[in-house]
Amino acid sequence: MRFKNLREYITYLEDHGDLRRIKTQVNWDLEITEISDRIVKSGGPALLFENVIGYDTPLLINMFSSDRRMKWALGVDSLDELAERIHNLIQMMQGPPDGLLNRLKALGQIIKIGSFQPKTVNSAPCQEITLTGDEVDLFKFPIMRCWPDDAGRYITLPLVITKDPVSGVQNYGMYRMQVYDSKTTGMHWQTHKVGAQHYRLNDENEAKSFEVAVALGGDPATIWAGSAPLPPDIDEMAVAGFIREEGVDLVKAKTVDLMVPAESEIILEGYVNVGELRTEGPFGDHTGYYSMEDTYPVFHVTTITHRKNPIYPTTFVGRPPTEDHWMGKVTERMFMPMIKLILTEVIDINMPAEGIFHNLVIVSIKKDYPGQARKVIFGLWGMGLMSLSKTIVIVDHTVDVQNLSEVAWRVTANINPRQDLIVVDGPVDDLDIGSPTAKFGSKLGIDATQKLPEEGYTRGWPPDITMSPDIKNLVDRKWSEYGID
Repeated sequence: MRFKNLREYITYLEDHGDLRRIKTQVNWDLEITEISDRIVKSGGPALLFENVIGYDTPLLINMFSSDRRMKWALGVDSLDELAERIHNLIQMMQGPPDGLLNRLKALGQIIKIGSFQPKTVNSAPCQEITLTGDEVDLFKFPIMRCWPDDAGRYITLPLVITKDPVSGVQNYGMYRMQVYDSKTTGMHWQTHKVGAQHYRLNDENEAKSFEVAVALGGDPATIWAGSAPLPPDIDEMAVAGFIREEGVDLVKAKTVDLMVPAESEIILEGYVNVGELRTEGPFGDHTGYYSMEDTYPVFHVTTITHRKNPIYPTTFVGRPPTEDHWMGKVTERMFMPMIKLILTEVIDINMPAEGIFHNLVIVSIKKDYPGQARKVIFGLWGMGLMSLSKTIVIVDHTVDVQNLSEVAWRVTANINPRQDLIVVDGPVDDLDIGSPTAKFGSKLGIDATQKLPEEGYTRGWPPDITMSPDIKNLVDRKWSEYGID
């Protein structure tokens, strides 16, 4: 199933019994968060609040917050399907295949990939209504305050669109936006994000300001693409098109020289002044802690366009698991083939909810030589935003990294702390509360693989305890005779 826009996805969820319309009056201030948090942690449905106090605009939340909804959103039966498609693409692009038939198949695949590129349209649903001047009012939409100590209301599911001032290439990123008043917000693009890089490039070019657009809503693959930590030279809309197997429609914004997703619900257009900073935060973050006050750029909204009767999409973060856990799992699966292309011994990866992705990365490898686990640890720290991984744990290929109980057993049994813990200094996530200094701190690598004699292990490694297959089969055959259940 592929979705053209958010409305088609809502209809699909409702038809499959996985969306609830809430007609009871609710408050944008904290109440929606508490309801949604209970639903997320109990495995409940997506929620469409149709009666938010003071608003006619309905609010959609929890659209991605289950494994099933995430698969539906991206049109797959398994997230590994996407990984397999990417693997096949990588294999195809590594070199020309042998044989005429295979070459023709590869050519067909390349042509098909070309059809996934964004398409430009002249008119769009996101521009049915245009608001300028005094009509511009962010409080027209039911923007939430999520947690008691939040500094105010936050736009939490935006697709922030900026342009590299040198290459002219657009970027689409998901950065929270504190609403200061009806026409200005904070722009929380962290140090390592592409939006922050575009800000620095404009500063280096002595630009006084630069244009920004923000898209709210759209088809679910396009929304997700904004959250993916892609390299700067990879177009998020091309990735969305690859997932959808159909190019994303883009339209030129009304007042800024940027292309925006045509099927969005709401578009904010405006600018950021280079050098204009304002205190942003606190904000109840995905770490489960508040990220405290800091200074960030200010976004000035000059124009708003939207559909007739728009839907406001949002999310909240907090103590895991919340919706971002399921969004991040897609990233984990999609990046697996690229990681395995460079680190061929990697078998599987798990970034569990409890580790909020960058705090804990568990990796299984096929170990063939001494020091291989350390090679993988340092290799991962050298891969883009994987450099922010606070703890990387390496286990053997026989370990199911998705089974945290098994991982805990293997790790605590296998490590010799003095030998197997690697501590290094380097960049850390802006939100890392454990580091005494912002953006720079220490990271931990743990080699929990079976050790080889060349690694100083002088004893024979003991075998696992397992029952003999004959006895297991015997008990299987006789199970009903035991009268146990």
